[in-house]
Amino acid sequence: MNNQVRSSSEGRRGGDVRPLRIVVASGKGGTGKTTLATNLAATLAGRGMPVAYVDCDVEEPNGHIFLKPEIAAGRPVSIPVPEVDEGRCTLCGACGTACRYSAIVVLPKKVLTFPKLCHGCGGCLLACREGAIREVPRVTGVAERGAAGAVTFLQGRLDIGEAMAPPVIRAVLSEAPSDAAVVVDAPPGTSCPVIESIKGADVVVLVSEPTPFGLNDLKLAVEMVRQLGIPFGVAVNRAGSGDDALGAWCERERIPIVLEVPNDRRIAQAYSRGELAIRALPELEGAFLELHGRLQSLASSGVRVPSEAARERVVQSPAPEAPFPSELVRLGRPKPIRELVVISGKGGTGKTSVAASFFSLAERAVVVDCDVDAADLHLVLAPTVRQPHSFSGGRTASIDPQRCTSCGTCAELCRFGAIRVPSSGDPSCYEIDLVSCEGCGVCADHCPSRAISMAPSINGEWFVSDTRHGPMVHARLGIAQENSGKLVSLVRKEARAVAQAQGQDLLICDGSPGIGCPVIASITGASMVLIVTEPTLSGLHDLHRVADLCAQFRLKAGVCVNKADINPEMTERIETEAGRRGIPLLGRIRYDDSVTRAQIRGQTVVEFDGGPASADVRALWERVSDAIR
Repeated sequence: MNNQVRSSSEGRRGGDVRPLRIVVASGKGGTGKTTLATNLAATLAGRGMPVAYVDCDVEEPNGHIFLKPEIAAGRPVSIPVPEVDEGRCTLCGACGTACRYSAIVVLPKKVLTFPKLCHGCGGCLLACREGAIREVPRVTGVAERGAAGAVTFLQGRLDIGEAMAPPVIRAVLSEAPSDAAVVVDAPPGTSCPVIESIKGADVVVLVSEPTPFGLNDLKLAVEMVRQLGIPFGVAVNRAGSGDDALGAWCERERIPIVLEVPNDRRIAQAYSRGELAIRALPELEGAFLELHGRLQSLASSGVRVPSEAARERVVQSPAPEAPFPSELVRLGRPKPIRELVVISGKGGTGKTSVAASFFSLAERAVVVDCDVDAADLHLVLAPTVRQPHSFSGGRTASIDPQRCTSCGTCAELCRFGAIRVPSSGDPSCYEIDLVSCEGCGVCADHCPSRAISMAPSINGEWFVSDTRHGPMVHARLGIAQENSGKLVSLVRKEARAVAQAQGQDLLICDGSPGIGCPVIASITGASMVLIVTEPTLSGLHDLHRVADLCAQFRLKAGVCVNKADINPEMTERIETEAGRRGIPLLGRIRYDDSVTRAQIRGQTVVEFDGGPASADVRALWERVSDAIR
């Protein structure tokens, strides 16, 4: 067994095997997902195998940092949005009624369109009897193609300020070759961008770390893949750095651990320099070849049917309802409340640890967990739920088999591929793919036999809770659900109401990572944003994009570099770049094992001990407090 990287079973080397589509995913960013995907692709190409690397993490694509491709071509990605001919429009209102996203609104004398809300379903176009609407393309990103040595390189990039990643993901995946092994670097989390990346996979690798945060996020990712019915295994990164809970849970769940990468400083240093791990440690190549063999075995084992428990979790039961906090404080003049949002270009930078520590140090504060896709703040703060609420962010279509005539109109009009002949092959009634359905209602509006109805869907839950440091508002988005931006906006609104009711004057928000819909909802209207990054090329790249997002919304921002002493030169580069943008560097946090030990104890690092990280976070809080006053 390789003494650097261990795997759970013997893998196959060589031989004639069908090219796989392998998706590398994780419950949250920063677990080593891109490290595994790029090194696997480079290893296979180095052994003469045709291979393509596809970076579907379009909000913060980092694969190019390690593979260093030459980009040969790029094409814009767009969605069709409505344009109204006012000369033909009769202001009948049919288009506004048809739009479930409020992207087109009919006023008494004018029709307004909101292109950034449009999903491109075409419902308004079909509803207009006067032919006054045409569709025009609106560019939301770019799909690029190139080569990194023998590796075919594909990546997508979502434009800054755009909320919807799936169209860009679909565009870049459409260019993946069918005659080569394909390694897909998926976005982190469990929401719609991840689902779009995983569709059509032969096998999925879920990358995690042996910490309470890692196990929590892994459980969410496992539930997602089980619902999709795709074979999968777990890769443990930084093995030995935490506790044994993750391995024990995988054993109980009968989930194979297909790879263990040790907590080796040389791997971290290579990552910080933008180098492949197999170049810094050539002995790792054998382990990645064995990993590919194990994935071949998993893929050939056949699709795993979701368990009954997993099926039941697809449709959640509404939680008992209590009055919303905002309903109780809607009268009277609201008190001004400052709002600090802690964000990062990608998960895993220490954002949640910083936000939790700030909450423990603050006085008269309410904490909000806006990372609804993969919430971790509760693991440190141990909240006691006072008010559970269900969240309905949209509608889902269903077909009445007694009325369906199998005319095919619904499938023809659906632009999201959500309607199909049943998997049983019985063509007497079509069925809805609930994972792909976006709730646009086009199928229901145009079904000749009125066999399709739209019903509110339960997309998640949100809670008002108590913690040892004060009130907390947090949420959990359902697996494979969209509308995370709506849920983020809801918890921020209700947290403000809690602060009003309890006389608090500060909200501390653990924001969503990235630059897409949930993070836009996290930062809009904030008093200040703190960007947490790490001293790596990936951290510098992600800082560029998230700083551009803050600038677009004209938000006051500061920067903190976590694990700053791992690569002092890169820390200086980040400080220089932040200064060039007019963003002050408010703190540097030194690398400290006590951060992980505090997580295992369910504490913030400032509660756990008085080590270097604790001292640095305390100093950072003093500077942030001064900046937000």
